[in-house]
Amino acid sequence: MNVTAYDIGLEGLDALQGVDALCLFVGEDDRPLPGSAGYVDWRMCGSLSRILQSGFFVGALEDSLLMPTDGRFSVPRVFIIGLGQRRGLDASSLGEALANAGRVLAKARVEAVALEIPGVGSLDEGVRASALTEKFLPNFKGRAVAVLADKELARRLPGKKS
Repeated sequence: MNVTAYDIGLEGLDALQGVDALCLFVGEDDRPLPGSAGYVDWRMCGSLSRILQSGFFVGALEDSLLMPTDGRFSVPRVFIIGLGQRRGLDASSLGEALANAGRVLAKARVEAVALEIPGVGSLDEGVRASALTEKFLPNFKGRAVAVLADKELARRLPGKKS
């Protein structure tokens, strides 16, 4: 499987090529939205924040939501996956969230996805890279994964092509 890396931020999101879905992770305690979820929400004029405020999606573990990007990104659709409590995120709960994301994306027949692996600043990059390799990739049936990552995590990605 082809794994590539892009910088976290609007420039990285705008640089995505050949990706048919973006996968974001949102925790129940993520207010304001961190990382890529925050950038996507900003570009989509707060539509994700409004959904969170309405209580339709709260970010509980195994919660999932699909949103169109309405042309605001080159990626046509965004899958939002619940992370549970981000403050309690550990290797086990990260693996569970990534496995769930892989299953949701496989069921939707996503061929190429971009995602940011949760746990920046709280989990070691090796733990995050292992969760991608051991939990997400076996469940995701597509052909390509683009990871929105810092340079340290990007170096640890499996089979990465730049």
